[in-house]
Amino acid sequence: MQLNAQEIAVETKNLTKSFGTVKSNQNISIYIKKGEILALLGENGSGKSTLVNMLAGIYTPESGKIIINNKEKHFKSPQDAIAEGIGMVHQHFKLVEVMSALENITLGERHGGFFINKKAIQKRIEELEKQFGFDINLNQKIYTMSVSEKQTVEIIKMLYHGARILILDEPTAVLTPQETKRLFEVLRRMKAEGCSIIIITHKLNEVMEISDRVTILHKGRLAGTVVTKDSSENEIASMMMGSKVEISYEYKKVELSEKPLLTVDKLSCVDKIGNKKLDEVSFELYGGEMFGIAGIVGSGQKELCEILTGLQRASGSAIFENSQLLTMSPLQIKKLGIRMNFVPEDRLGMGLVAGMDVTDNILLRTYDIGHGIAIDRKGGDKKAEYVVNRYEISTPSIRHKVKNLSGGNIQKVLLSREIEMSPKFLIVAYPFRGLDIGATTNIIQILNEQKEKGVGILLICEDLDQLCAISDRVMVLHDGKNMGIINPHKVSKNTIGLMMMGKNDVLNEEDSSSNEEGVQI
Repeated sequence: MQLNAQEIAVETKNLTKSFGTVKSNQNISIYIKKGEILALLGENGSGKSTLVNMLAGIYTPESGKIIINNKEKHFKSPQDAIAEGIGMVHQHFKLVEVMSALENITLGERHGGFFINKKAIQKRIEELEKQFGFDINLNQKIYTMSVSEKQTVEIIKMLYHGARILILDEPTAVLTPQETKRLFEVLRRMKAEGCSIIIITHKLNEVMEISDRVTILHKGRLAGTVVTKDSSENEIASMMMGSKVEISYEYKKVELSEKPLLTVDKLSCVDKIGNKKLDEVSFELYGGEMFGIAGIVGSGQKELCEILTGLQRASGSAIFENSQLLTMSPLQIKKLGIRMNFVPEDRLGMGLVAGMDVTDNILLRTYDIGHGIAIDRKGGDKKAEYVVNRYEISTPSIRHKVKNLSGGNIQKVLLSREIEMSPKFLIVAYPFRGLDIGATTNIIQILNEQKEKGVGILLICEDLDQLCAISDRVMVLHDGKNMGIINPHKVSKNTIGLMMMGKNDVLNEEDSSSNEEGVQI
C-alpha cells in the first residue's frame, strides 16, 4: 500500500551500525505512521536496542537516514531526538529517586528563562493527565512510588518535553495484569490523539493485543513487517527465530519426594531501618517440584532468596533435610553438600564478573580458598568447553568476556555453572528476563531436566504466563506476606494479579474448584 508522506511519523532508510566486527544493524528501513502502535520484536542480539537507540539519539548511525516530516535528521544526543518529538522510556527508569514527580518531569526545562512558572507547569502537566488519562500525585517522591507509577512519570515527562513518538522498552516486564491493562488503555488513548508508539516486548500475547503492525529483526537484518490482525503468534515467532517454531512453555509433572525438601515456618526479616520485608512466611517445597513465587517487585522475593542462601539473617525457621539454614553461612551451606544455588536477578552485577571470560566465571563457584591459591586452569578450560557444548552457549571461545555475550548466553553461563554443581535445591530468580523465545524455551528445558532428577526448584519470575505454565504450585507474595499458595493451572491470572496487589478472599466460584488440589489459603 502506497503511503502519503504526511501519514508517516518517522522513517529509517538503510540504517547501519556496527560494534567492532559485529554488525548490529544492517540496512534497516522501517516506518511508523502517525496514530499507530508498532511492536518491534527479535531474538536477543537481533539489533532491536541498537535501532531504537539510534532513533532516540543515544547512538549515531554509521550510514543511512532518519527522516521526520520529509526531512533528514541527525541526532547527536537524546536532547536532539526530543527536540524532534522522539522520546524513549527505558526499561530501567531514568528518574531521580529523592525528587518528586513534578521535579523529575520538569528536569531539563529549557523554556521560561531563569525563573520557572510552577503554576503554569503544573497546569500543563494536568492538561496532559486529562488528555491521556494519567493519574499521578505530582508532589510524591519517586522512591515511594510503585513501578507502574514511576513508568507513568517517565511517559508524562516525555510528553511534557514534546514527544509525539514514544519508544517503550519492555514496558510491562514488572507490571501486574491490572497495571498492564491500565497502561494499554493509556497507549490506546495516545494513539487516538495521533501519537506514534514503538513498543519492544517479548510477550507475544501483548503484541497481539496492543499493536497495529509488527516489525521483526533477525541477526541485525529486517526479517519483515506484518499487520498484527492478519498474523499469529507462531508466525511472528518463526520470523524472529529464522525458522518455524511452535510456542509452548512445557510443564513437566514428575513424582515428588515423599517428604518436603525444604520447610519454611514463620520466616520474617526487616531492613536496616526496621521495615518488615518478610512477615511470617511459611511453605513447604518438595524434591521434583517447581515452586513458583509471584509478586510485584519488592514484595520480599529478594530477601527470601538471600535468607535461604545465607546472605541475610532472619527469624523463624528454614529446615533443609534436617539442617537449619538460618544459622549457617553461605560457605557452610555449600560445604553441607546441599548445593543451594542462587541465580540472581542481576546476572552481571551479582552473578558473574563482566570483565572475566567464560572459563573464569565458571570457576568462580568451584574455587575454594581453603585449597590454596593454585587454580587448575587446564581443568577449568576442560570444564568450560564441556559446559559450552552441553548447554549450547554461543560464544567465539571460552576466552570471550561474558559481558560481550547476548543476554540469553549470559544466563546460560550462569545457570549451567550452578547446575553443574549437582544441586538438590535450586533457587532461580528472574531466569527469563529480557530473553527471546528460543533462549527461554532452552532454559525451561534445563529446569525441567533438573525436576526429573528430583531437584527442588524455587522459581521467581515476573512473567505470570511463564510462571504459571511451568510451576507445580505458586505462592503469591504481597508486602512480605504470603497471600496464598495456589494451583496455577486452575486459578486465573487475573485472580493471581489481584492477590499480588494485596487482595485476599478473591477466589471466585471458578477458581475455588482448585481448593482440593494444592491450594492453601
